[in-house]
Amino acid sequence: MPLPKPPATRATILPAAAFEAQAAPKASRSSSRATSARQEPQAPVMELRKDPPEPVAAVAPKPAAARTPKTTLPATSAPLRPAVQPKPRKPRSTGPAKLFVLDTNVLMHDPMSLYRFDEHDIYLPMITLEELDGHKKGMSEVSRNVRQVSRELDALAGDGKLDPAEGLPLSKTGHREALGKLFFQTTFLETKLPAGLPQGKADNQILGVVQSLCEQFPQRQVVLVSKDINMRIKARALGLAAEDYFNDKTLDDGDLLYTGVLQLPADFWDRHGKTMESWSQGGHTYYRISGPLIPALMVNQFVYLEVPGEAPLYARVSEITGKTAVLKTLRDYTNAKHSIWGVTARNREQNFALNLLMDPECDFITLTGTAGTGKTLMTLAAALSQVMEDRRFTEIIVTRVTVPVGEDIGFLPGNEEEKMSPWMGALDDNLEVLAKSDNSAGEWGRAATNDLVRSKIKIKSLNFMRGRTFLNKFVLIDEAQNLTPKQMKTLITRAGPGTKIVCLGNLAQIDTPYLTEGSSGLTYAVDRFKGWPHSGHVTLARGERSRLADFASEVL
Repeated sequence: MPLPKPPATRATILPAAAFEAQAAPKASRSSSRATSARQEPQAPVMELRKDPPEPVAAVAPKPAAARTPKTTLPATSAPLRPAVQPKPRKPRSTGPAKLFVLDTNVLMHDPMSLYRFDEHDIYLPMITLEELDGHKKGMSEVSRNVRQVSRELDALAGDGKLDPAEGLPLSKTGHREALGKLFFQTTFLETKLPAGLPQGKADNQILGVVQSLCEQFPQRQVVLVSKDINMRIKARALGLAAEDYFNDKTLDDGDLLYTGVLQLPADFWDRHGKTMESWSQGGHTYYRISGPLIPALMVNQFVYLEVPGEAPLYARVSEITGKTAVLKTLRDYTNAKHSIWGVTARNREQNFALNLLMDPECDFITLTGTAGTGKTLMTLAAALSQVMEDRRFTEIIVTRVTVPVGEDIGFLPGNEEEKMSPWMGALDDNLEVLAKSDNSAGEWGRAATNDLVRSKIKIKSLNFMRGRTFLNKFVLIDEAQNLTPKQMKTLITRAGPGTKIVCLGNLAQIDTPYLTEGSSGLTYAVDRFKGWPHSGHVTLARGERSRLADFASEVL
């Protein structure tokens, strides 16, 4: 006699389990688990409800014999709504608000730092206001920040209702995120610093203020905030709490920066190819896919799949709609017949970068990488190709931050372009490489081409960028890692219709004081523009300058 077919539905399985639960002497343990499992969804509802909870008898489990095979929930659907609400915001600290004493360099670095401390209070020593007054004159970035700080302080204390004991609410000027108060030093505070410290130095006076506040308010945590490392070291040596200013950092760790490149898993087609659609258009192949990897993708992100024995896949995410994404295959710039002004890609990342640089739909591109990865050469070749051959742009504008690596050599003679020429040695080197790639025109032809190329390249200084508008220009910003976020915003907002901006930089070579990998303007731009359909980013990983430069970047 053949065996009966196994039950196919869950409803026919549960009565057997219920029968075993009745026959077994240890049924109470399983029934208690079922009871706890049934009451688990009620736990968050009991906390969020405002009305009194229902009696326990209303949610008591049914007997095992009468239990229905399907888990039952309360008839009303209102208590279930809080369970599917988004995650609530992290609660603020419940203890007393901290008292942050700001050093002058914090206000000089970020004029809006007054409003970056949430519910905590801010204390400004009088010597800080004196130092701000001494740096307000001038046209430098620091002087502009100081003047903005002065305007913010004037707006806070401009109504004349200043009570030194009560403080000024920081939210009175419209900054609702600032829930703390601002206190000024209005009385002389007794300091007990070591005798060896000069009492007239501004840093030591601020340290004395912090120490006096710690004694005056023992129930509150007084913290010194400074961008000066030596200032923080001295404060900690005196037993005072000191911190760096972290709100200017886009990322806490440079390794978390968006790379623009994603390696697909080996089972990508097995998990994402079941409902795949593919078509060809304009010389490219498109794949519409869906699967668990879609939420991790971004528009204009490059993906690749290299499996031994199979044809590799190199594509770019061109569209994300709901739970589906469209992958667009790339043009192979590693082939000599697709060379750009005589330049071909030597590795995978360079091929990705050239696809971005030659895409007319990408208005803003950032390229990062170590020395010798080909950032400037590829960008200049793409710019010359689109200016001289495609006539897509009228001219090339090159600029960079004039931050010296060593000692300053003094004033430079000449006009704006002549003053900037010593800073553009990398541009001349790459132009020389691009000029030698044309061997068919002869020496006279190369000389004429070189003159024509240089007539299309304009070298500009950052000091005269404010108020300008670039129309149909290819703007190349070299050494962009030395830009502050404010300077980066100033440059990017100069773009007019038909303009493409390319930022190049190496985040491991920052020369601007108080800038780090996390607070650089290049990091800020990469993080803010990721996922925008008209921007792209690629981190170049392999050096191609020479074997000497490649080995030196690894071991030195």
